[in-house]
Parts: sequence; structure tokens; C-alpha cells
Amino acid sequence: MTTAAVVGIGDISGNHLSAIADNPAIDLVAVCDVLPARAAAAGQRWGVPSFTDHLTMLAETRPDVVHITLPHYLHAPVAIDALRAGSHVLTEKPLAHTVAAGRELADAARASDRKLAVCFQNRYNPTSRALHDAVQSGRFGEIRGVRATTFWSRGAAYYAAAPWRGTWAQAGGGTLINQVIHTIDLLCWMLGAPSDVSGSASNLRLRDVIEVEDAAVISIVHDSGVRSTFFATGAHTDNAPVEIEVSCSEGLLRFTGGALRHVAPDGTVTPLAADTQATGERSYWGRSHGMLIDDFYAGLDSPEPFWIGADDALVSLQVLRTVYAQSGLIPADEL
Repeated sequence: MTTAAVVGIGDISGNHLSAIADNPAIDLVAVCDVLPARAAAAGQRWGVPSFTDHLTMLAETRPDVVHITLPHYLHAPVAIDALRAGSHVLTEKPLAHTVAAGRELADAARASDRKLAVCFQNRYNPTSRALHDAVQSGRFGEIRGVRATTFWSRGAAYYAAAPWRGTWAQAGGGTLINQVIHTIDLLCWMLGAPSDVSGSASNLRLRDVIEVEDAAVISIVHDSGVRSTFFATGAHTDNAPVEIEVSCSEGLLRFTGGALRHVAPDGTVTPLAADTQATGERSYWGRSHGMLIDDFYAGLDSPEPFWIGADDALVSLQVLRTVYAQSGLIPADEL
């Protein structure tokens, strides 16, 4: 039985706690949050000791795995503490709130004999895997270019519920680092690491509410030679489906609304994959959190590192922080 602890009892922690409870090979031994009432409520709900200090929790319970579901600026320091205490780490995205902090964590992970995973769970969606395989295999011909869009709604109430989200010091950014980082990760996983990044980010709607951006346009030239271009905003009226369209010499690969289709040059449409929606609270996050968590635990005895590690997560973080610097939102020497 592998023991686990969860540090940070916010919205996304429920996905981790549920996945732990659903896996008979995992034994939850502790929860931790700096807010005593929240920590105590989670401890009572899940029947485990609760803590308000992660160092005390690490010393007293010595979990095999620590799940980090904290504000962005705490990901790296708490993960480093957990690695040094001898725990494996599964942290929510982003790897850190800055590239410098992310590199520090990556260095700590390389120096440790423990595993570190970053929760880019959308890579586990059937549509994402099918799209990745279609692009990598070349079965639809030469890839000419890729476009993507994210039109979501994150208003004043979203930021008021967790004020750290609207600050550079604690979140490291807005729409790009909070939501669109998943799309950036998928594009770079599918097309290769960026060789050139150009973009512009700005605050369109919430200038009196948050410091950070709520919209951006980005162009990436990947090391495969393919260019991806996408527009993203959290200033839309509602949450529209993420769209990714790959232009191939033999038609289009279109992902939208949880479905992937091939559109042939003659207009024939062929379904390729579809995602299964989860049920219950926060169901829009899908089932892939549990899939990633189960996969991480299944590979703990393997000598190989987890396939979505610190270096992988640095790629998307570097892209978005570069765009912030290009837009004059952060100093160029403070990525």
C-alpha cells in the first residue's frame, strides 16, 4: 500500500482526493492547509489527520507521495521540501509561478531519487492522444500549420474567490498560466518544443480587478518547423469549447467539443475519438485527472522518470512567461 498526503485544500484538491479514494492501492494518511477550519473539515471528511504546516505533516506522517494543490507560488518550495523529505511529488500545473522557480524545482528533482510529476492531465484525454498520434504518424500527410482558440469566462467573482489568482507575485500571470497553459502544453507535446515564440498579452476587461492579463495571442514555431497560432481569453461571456485545428495536406484534423474529426479534402467527415465526461461536481474537468494519478502510482517502482516531469512542464511555462515579457508585463530578466 502506497501512502499519500494532499497539501492545499482548494477547488482542484477534490479531484486528487477522489482519485486517491478510488484507487485501492493508495492509502491517504494526511491533509494539509494553512486555514485551520479548511484543514480540519477535509481531515474529518476523509478520516485522516489534518495539518496546517506541511513540514510538520511531512515529519509526522512521512507519506510516500505528496500531492500539491496550492497557489502557484507555493508549488516549487513545497515540492522541494517534499522531495528532500523523501516523498515522491505530484504537483498541479504550472510547475512554478516563474521560470526561475521552475528551474530550481527541476534541479531538485534531478538531484533526488524520488519521482516528480506535473498534472497536465489533458494529455490523457482520448482526443488528445488520438490527435498526437495522428500528427506524429503522418497518416494525414504533411502538417502545414495549427490554430487553436480558448474563449472562457473568468470574471471578478472568480478572482475574488481566490485573490492570489490575480497577482503576478503569487499566480505568475492570469489566463495563460491559469487556463491556457494546458493548450500550450498540448501544442508543444504534439508539434515539438518551441524554437521561436512571439505574442502579446493584455488585460481587456478586468483592469480594475486584477494585475494580470485576461487575453493573449501567440505564435509559436516548433522545432518540427510547424507554426501554431492561437488566441485565448478569459474575458468571454461564457466557457466555449477549446478548439484545435490541424491543417494537413490530406485535409483537416478538428478538435472541438470533446470530439476529434478528420475532414477530408472532399468534405467527408470521419470521427476519430471522443472524450467521456465525468459526473458530479466540477465534472467539466473530465476524467483525466484520475487517469494521470493512477498512471503515476502504477509506475512508482519503475526506474524511469514519469513522462510528464519538471523539464516537460518548463516548456509551456517558458512560452507564456516569454509572452508576458514581450508584452511589457514583466521584466525580461524576471522570467
